[in-house]
Amino acid sequence: MNFASDNVAGASAQVLEAIVAANAGAAKSYGVDDFTARAEQRLQEIFETDLAMFTVATGTAANALALSALTPPWGAVLSHGMAHIANDECGAPEFFAGGVKMLALGGHGAKPLAADLAAFFDAHQFRPVHQVQPSVLSVSQATECGLVYRPDEIAALAAAAKARGLRMHMDGARFANALVAQEASPAALTWRAGIDVLSFGATKNGCLAGEAVIFFDKALAADFAYRRKRAGQLLSKGRLFGAQLEAYLRDDHWLGLARHANAMAKRLADGLVAAGGRLVWAVEANEVFPILPRQTCDRLAAAGATFYPRSTEVVPASATIGRDEMMVRMVTSFATTPDEVARAIAIAGNKPTP
Repeated sequence: MNFASDNVAGASAQVLEAIVAANAGAAKSYGVDDFTARAEQRLQEIFETDLAMFTVATGTAANALALSALTPPWGAVLSHGMAHIANDECGAPEFFAGGVKMLALGGHGAKPLAADLAAFFDAHQFRPVHQVQPSVLSVSQATECGLVYRPDEIAALAAAAKARGLRMHMDGARFANALVAQEASPAALTWRAGIDVLSFGATKNGCLAGEAVIFFDKALAADFAYRRKRAGQLLSKGRLFGAQLEAYLRDDHWLGLARHANAMAKRLADGLVAAGGRLVWAVEANEVFPILPRQTCDRLAAAGATFYPRSTEVVPASATIGRDEMMVRMVTSFATTPDEVARAIAIAGNKPTP
């Protein structure tokens, strides 16, 4: 019963089999292999547009290098204050972008909307020369609170951002989960809505170590090959990364993995609510943020369930946490089984486990 993160799951069998198959024989190195080329072609089909794709090993590298291509060193990156790029990447965006400043927006559930961006600019002035100049707005899909952006929300936010001269970046670490949570196409959630660059995550959803930086405006990628090399992210045996992505995308495998993770999260959330818990945010992807009695948390932990408590600082005012309660984060993945979920629900309800 490991609900700590979707990072704790391994790779899907289909992805592992593809790596083994690609391992045989020789292939061109440094990402100019046929596997990577086919993966890029498949992404062009999925997103219904010409694009440039660069594989990297980690989500941190994808985000930091993508942002470095969108802002000058004297620029500022705007994101929600809880965004991964602001809190969980050890200063990598600032480092690779030459010392840019990170500025925080508000927004319910770590989800800034157009009104939040307008409020930010109403409250701040950025005089030329004396202040950093806002250059890019980064959004997380899904957000750090498990909420998803709809195409119309992205479009309105991007329009407001571009009216102020900002580029748009999307941290898509859980893009697949956000996509299958709604009836929208990958194109509608990205470039058609105004996203310039997407950090396309696959590691959390079934790849061994597979992330891609996708440029919908290929002109922005003019020097990205050098940025990737300088950052140590140009993999010599790039075919093994290309093979992962090719298998991940084949026959909509990536969507099936995400649907399963989302379904397990919804089942877990419903069961915890039935057992006396309540949700801080709606479960829209594969993250669950319940408020549970401490006794329930203790029972789950004693039975071997793994999850993380969350700071009450991030709880909205509408969600009161009692002295004998805890807010926790529980994440499901493509590898989460119905039996694990059923057992956790039974323990939470203090019932015999199946």
